[in-house]
Amino acid sequence: MPTATKRTAPITHAFADDGTIPNHPDLPFVLYRGAIDLTGTPDPEKLIERTFAANGWGGMWRNGIAPYVHYHSMIHEAMGVARGRARVRFGGRKGKEIDIAAGDVVILPAGTGHQCLAHSPDLTVIGAYPPNGKYNLCRGSKAEHAKALALIPKVPQPATDPVFGPKGPLMALWRA
Repeated sequence: MPTATKRTAPITHAFADDGTIPNHPDLPFVLYRGAIDLTGTPDPEKLIERTFAANGWGGMWRNGIAPYVHYHSMIHEAMGVARGRARVRFGGRKGKEIDIAAGDVVILPAGTGHQCLAHSPDLTVIGAYPPNGKYNLCRGSKAEHAKALALIPKVPQPATDPVFGPKGPLMALWRA
């Protein structure tokens, strides 16, 4: 059976603290274009979930991406697009608008702002988290920002890349 993953060169972005969204001071946002080959699969959601689970990422959800800017200050997040397309602003007001589509995976270090600006009607995203960390939702208040600045550097790095495992590109990018 052919592998469901395709090694693609990671695309990275570093987002600065914009005063509302802290982003991560040291770890880059990572995008793998077409990393999960969904060709011919009748259930792309399950394929992405199996890929994430096989690499130790859990706490999964199926949905779209929230239309308001938010971030997580106590955990990293991976999102795999199972169906459809979306335009998402990553990094807050001064971040970058990025189009993502089925098969793409993004990995957001703790503190990285994200907001869906537009999407196709069929958009389905699978979200997952490494086992070390605690989920929280921050919307960008001054009080949250101050707390996040102290919490984000303490979030442990994951033991594996959610798509490519312990020797995946994320491991080198986040340990460099």
